[in-house]
Amino acid sequence: MAMTILYPVGKALYINLTNQCPCNCTFCIRNNGEGAYGSDSLWLEHDPDFEEVKAAFAAYDLSQWTELVFCGYGEPTMRLELLIETAAYVRSLPDCPPIRLNTNGLSDLIHDRSTAQDLAGLIDVVSISLNAGTEAEYMAVTRPKWENAFAAMQRFAVECKQFVPKVMFTVVDVISKEEIAAAQQMADAAGIPLRVREYTP
Repeated sequence: MAMTILYPVGKALYINLTNQCPCNCTFCIRNNGEGAYGSDSLWLEHDPDFEEVKAAFAAYDLSQWTELVFCGYGEPTMRLELLIETAAYVRSLPDCPPIRLNTNGLSDLIHDRSTAQDLAGLIDVVSISLNAGTEAEYMAVTRPKWENAFAAMQRFAVECKQFVPKVMFTVVDVISKEEIAAAQQMADAAGIPLRVREYTP
């Protein structure tokens, strides 16, 4: 196993904080192999601590990147304290680009409290994996630990709008056109844009 904490995807630098995740999505990229987009293995030999994350950033010139993205082979908010500490740190560095969080939106259930406010002033974009337009399909596709995950994810998304400049839902185009339409309807009702992502095997 490796310790790939940072890895490039195009002009964005991705941050891999953990392999822990409370979901088991049917289309999860982890099912395809060791890494993503040509990276080294993203399976971590252990969850890194803050000093290890800082050391990883020392090898990169932030002016070369258009975005930093918390997204790896796990759910970033499983390590919420480290995520916040890391975001604050990189914001203190010269030439820090905008910071995005890719998340399943279940942080409140993970930590048993409201967490959107923790992102204020640190995260520029929150991208939440909606995965489906109906609760039944969401539960079937996402397979989360909690029965109330669908409602909790939506509540987190709406609360993020108070603290983060840009919030969006995403779905992957492996779901049906009907599910995408239902997802669009739900996103519209919440006043949150929906992005349909192309599945990358």
